[in-house]
Amino acid sequence: MSTPLAITAVVFVVVTTLAIGTWGLRFSRTTSDFFVASRTVRPALNASAIGGEYLSAASFLGVAGLVLAFGAEMLWYPVGWTAGYLVLLVLVAAPLRRSGAYTLPDFAETRLESRVVRRVSSLLVVAIGWLYLMPQFQGAGIALASVTGASTWVGGVLVATVVMVNVLTGGMRSVTFVQAFQYWLKLTALLVPVFFLLLVWAGDGAVSPADVGDAVVGNDWAAPLLPGDWEGLYTTYSLIIATFLGTMGLPHVVVRFYTNPDGRAARRTTLVVLVLLGMFYVLPPVYGALGRVYAPDLIASGQSDAVVLELPARMIAGLGGELLSALTTAGAFAAFLSTSSGLTIAVAGVVSQELTQRRLSGVAAFRAAAVVAVTVPLALALLTSGVGVARAVALAFAVAASTFCPLLVLGIWWRRLTDVGALAGLAVGGGLSGAAVANTLLGLDHGGWQAVLLAQPAAWTVPAAFLTMILVSLATPWRRPVGVRRFLVRLHTPEAVALDRG
Repeated sequence: MSTPLAITAVVFVVVTTLAIGTWGLRFSRTTSDFFVASRTVRPALNASAIGGEYLSAASFLGVAGLVLAFGAEMLWYPVGWTAGYLVLLVLVAAPLRRSGAYTLPDFAETRLESRVVRRVSSLLVVAIGWLYLMPQFQGAGIALASVTGASTWVGGVLVATVVMVNVLTGGMRSVTFVQAFQYWLKLTALLVPVFFLLLVWAGDGAVSPADVGDAVVGNDWAAPLLPGDWEGLYTTYSLIIATFLGTMGLPHVVVRFYTNPDGRAARRTTLVVLVLLGMFYVLPPVYGALGRVYAPDLIASGQSDAVVLELPARMIAGLGGELLSALTTAGAFAAFLSTSSGLTIAVAGVVSQELTQRRLSGVAAFRAAAVVAVTVPLALALLTSGVGVARAVALAFAVAASTFCPLLVLGIWWRRLTDVGALAGLAVGGGLSGAAVANTLLGLDHGGWQAVLLAQPAAWTVPAAFLTMILVSLATPWRRPVGVRRFLVRLHTPEAVALDRG
């Protein structure tokens, strides 16, 4: 790839992101603007913003790399990442918006009338957010180094700086416009090149993909489904559970539904998100399949994650291929920026509420929290390495599925949930999934069935969390909140009905 073109593409994304964020600043004045854009974001814009922040580089680059290296069975990743929104639509979206909360800890405290549950939820939001942010900064460094030759720390620092500027100046309002733009940039960055690549493939006589064999060690993006008998079956189902149920517990996803005007708009937003994700996830597998024809050497070198960036220049000679590669580079960098922005907003929103209690004003607390939300995972990203982006993202999904999924589902649909039951379930689910995360980050190798269970823990940590919450809640009925019936009626009553009664 031409380095000048790659640098130009990155500069374009950064400058455009800052310009849109600055333009959005004029709409950001109040604390509500910074937290939830004053709850005025319409479904189409909100869905585009969700698509922008949800489709990280693990989606933009990782899915194609997984298909290239491991074949069609890797399609479970995009299927699970998309289907998670269907579960969220059915069980959570509208009631969560009607709760009136700003953050997940707000919801937990209001539902269970417990400050302790709120504090534990806040810690989990920060932990999940940082676990998700760290690989974004690491991946940005790797991507920028691969296309420009810069040091690996440059990309992470650049992404962190741009994100911090946008979040500090305009909060949720500015980030909403930025992320909506970045979704369509990412879609365009895959759609336009793949059109020309398919024409080249068809002109070559529709060559069949090569048989590149089984999994190859060294793919930084991959946490592949394991071969074998029960191991492969267990890992597949555990991945499905993590991705289907983890989406509703991701703080940067859930906070988006607080920005809708009402519950009906939240449902419509989720439907549009499903369409947008479906459109996007059709494209990366095509790059993976074409890579098996034109770039199988990337597997042997452990660089299959770079197939989206490398393929245009390999298939199309001259300036045309270089321009298309620069376009895919712009899309990849937009993926880092958009996901990092959403996570920073979510973590800053939670941290700032604790700072507000220490006599900082709402906006000042939010800005101070945003600095903390970015600098800590950036420092961790610069100090650590060796954990692939997709693997870290999958672990974040597993933790979210093991903690906030049972809290939200039972909190919205089961009136017998108590604060003690919720705390016990969060401790069990968070403790078990957290131990698996620590095992992976520390690179511990237990071998045998233990390694399989720890690599994909959701299949046993999610049921353990649900069961603990239910059993402990049934054993502590006197801890049930007094106003739980009224609160649940509020969650499940459409706004139009409430207005008619009023």
